[in-house]
Amino acid sequence: MTATQTILWVVLPYVTAVTFAVGMFWRYRYDAYGWTTRSSQMYESRLLRIGSPLFHFGILMALGGHVLGLLVPEGWTEAVGVSERTYHVAAVTFGVIAAVMVVVGLAILVYRRRTVGRVFQVTTRMDKLMYVVLGAVVLLGVWNTVAVNLLNLGGDYPGGYNYRESVAVWFRSLFVLSPDASGMTAAPWSFQLHAVVAMLLFALIPFTRLVHIFSAPVGYLSRPYLVYRSRDPEQTGNRDPRRGWEPIKHR
Repeated sequence: MTATQTILWVVLPYVTAVTFAVGMFWRYRYDAYGWTTRSSQMYESRLLRIGSPLFHFGILMALGGHVLGLLVPEGWTEAVGVSERTYHVAAVTFGVIAAVMVVVGLAILVYRRRTVGRVFQVTTRMDKLMYVVLGAVVLLGVWNTVAVNLLNLGGDYPGGYNYRESVAVWFRSLFVLSPDASGMTAAPWSFQLHAVVAMLLFALIPFTRLVHIFSAPVGYLSRPYLVYRSRDPEQTGNRDPRRGWEPIKHR
């Protein structure tokens, strides 16, 4: 294994993890009020209503596929009766659907951010960097799914490349602090580049709007109701006003 391979597949993953952990602590400790998507819905909502659901649901599908493919060993799925061929067909099918949703959704969101003046004005440099890196991760993932596993461009991997025997083994070895880089060194260049750019994106998360993916509106479950009262005594409807909705009388 060369020095470059050692840096990429042994050192870089842990540097990424440390950067992410320290960055998240710093963001929460010193920029808690900035822990937000900085929503721009008030500036434009038509394109956002289309692009955002496509992108987010597509990303969730893609992440689910990554979790299953990288963390669940091939022997486990075969043990429950799912052959590698069946798994591959299902992974490619749902992967293509997710790829279409993510690409179309991201294209709409980037178009919106660039062409809507008020949205572009609130776009920071880190936002621009994030979009470039995110776009690279998405396009490389689409290439791996469509070009390599579906169309087999180049003819190097008839039937698709089985990353569960290489990339997944390397990924799981990182968690036991015994990196096995042999799988990554043998993987196609597009899978290697996809992994490197994904690590860069992961390291950028604490410093961009992507930090919101680690937020959950748990507080809404216990938050008290908001009370709204009409200031117009005539706008009380056909029923008697209920407690908490009494109109405020003018003085």
